Amino acid sequence: MLKSYPLHQSRTPIQRALISVFDKTGLEPLARTLQEQGVEILSTGGTARALRAAAIPVTDVSEYTGFPEIMDGRVKTLHPLVEGGILGLRDHHAREAEDSGVLWIDLVVCNLYPFGDVMSRRDAALTEALEYIDIGGPTLIRSAAKNVGWVTVVVDPADYDIVAAALKQKGGIDFDLRRRLAAKAFRHTAAYDTLISGYLTEELFPDQQTIALERAFSLRYGENPHQQAAVYREAGARTWSVLNATIHQGKQLSYNNLMDADGALACLREFTEPACVVVKHANPCGVAIGHDILDVYTRAFQADALSAFGGIIALNRTCTAAVAEAIRKVFVEIVLAPDFEPEALAILSRKKNLRVLSVGPVPAPERHLTYRHITGGFLVQESNVASVDRTRASQVTDGKPTDEDWSQMDFAWRVLKHVKSNGILLVKDWTTVGIGPGQVSRVDAVEIALRKAGERARGAILASDAFFPFRDSIDKLKGTGIRGVIQPGGSIRDQEVIDACNEQGLFMVFTGQRCFRH
Repeated sequence: MLKSYPLHQSRTPIQRALISVFDKTGLEPLARTLQEQGVEILSTGGTARALRAAAIPVTDVSEYTGFPEIMDGRVKTLHPLVEGGILGLRDHHAREAEDSGVLWIDLVVCNLYPFGDVMSRRDAALTEALEYIDIGGPTLIRSAAKNVGWVTVVVDPADYDIVAAALKQKGGIDFDLRRRLAAKAFRHTAAYDTLISGYLTEELFPDQQTIALERAFSLRYGENPHQQAAVYREAGARTWSVLNATIHQGKQLSYNNLMDADGALACLREFTEPACVVVKHANPCGVAIGHDILDVYTRAFQADALSAFGGIIALNRTCTAAVAEAIRKVFVEIVLAPDFEPEALAILSRKKNLRVLSVGPVPAPERHLTYRHITGGFLVQESNVASVDRTRASQVTDGKPTDEDWSQMDFAWRVLKHVKSNGILLVKDWTTVGIGPGQVSRVDAVEIALRKAGERARGAILASDAFFPFRDSIDKLKGTGIRGVIQPGGSIRDQEVIDACNEQGLFMVFTGQRCFRH
């Protein structure tokens, strides 16, 4: 069993500091404060050069250890005199330190090589990325954080002023601050190791999985006003996301705004042609594609104008002045687009509370892992990037779809993936005309979609995210003018459903793929 000692929790003075940083932001003012407080500064390589350039006295670590930096600087601080000076307990190891020539190091200021920046570059070779894996830095940080009773560790330039103020006002660092900084240091190294392991891992589902997150900003509240909330982004990620959008105007984004905006952008990525997606409560309520962005917006919004009230509009083309003028006449929470014409921004600025965000060019969907928290764990799966594969799909009725029908079905399937299950979708002229989302009964979802569509159901195609367990949903289509159905198939009563379609002269296609969304 490891030997333990009582934890020192008193204020600790700073007599000697070791500074080794890649990011030199704010370094000079901190070092100047240390100099004024009579603190001896040990340092290495580029950090020492930067301090000397600022006329701040510094002792090279190699001078203290009597051992030079070797192997192109790969080994600088990995030495017993350094680690002993950080890890030693002042009240238990003083004699041993004196006998070994160890000098106590009371403050470690260290940040790491920017591995995340390198790994996010598509042109970065493995050999380059490996060179940016910091070894000495994490060792210094973890050693200092472990010895929180005696040593202060600082990994974030944002904390320099706090430490400097404590030294000026109190002459040392209190335990509460040391503990907070130590916790931050361990989070820092844990996130760093997570980036590296994620970069090197080739298995889709390894035995252990860690996720590194960094706080982007706090929220006024969560899904409801009584819930506290914050937004975290994936550390080191340069992902196309609403979190990286340029906000031109409007109130701070809320938890629900971000959920809806993310859902809108996910659906928008399905299309290369001009497209508009209108989302409310994480469900599409209107989607259209076409050639002219104003026409596309108009069709998408009018697909369900009642539900679109207070929703989110997402475009995959520049928001023109004409589109902005149309949006100005309705109430929505957010407008997202790759960019905005200057006149469009001027028009939208008249609606002070409207959030207006530029997201840049909309990329095609990419396969990635998605994470869903459940009590005690996470569900991890590949994202759903499937579309209608005409070579795998099968026409199972007497009626046959035309080439245009196949195009409409592909459009419907791309949208349906983003509708909560049980989901039913009606499409016509590359526009959703009725959506029945999130129902526990598929028949109810059909009825809602038909009610939303009204007379627009005539000539439309119905898409279902899972098979029909009974023919009752198809029977609901009598007299509506629906011309065809697309669904995964796979029910033990498929033949009954096929017969029901044949009785009405409907074509039906089985995709062989389900597209549930929970």
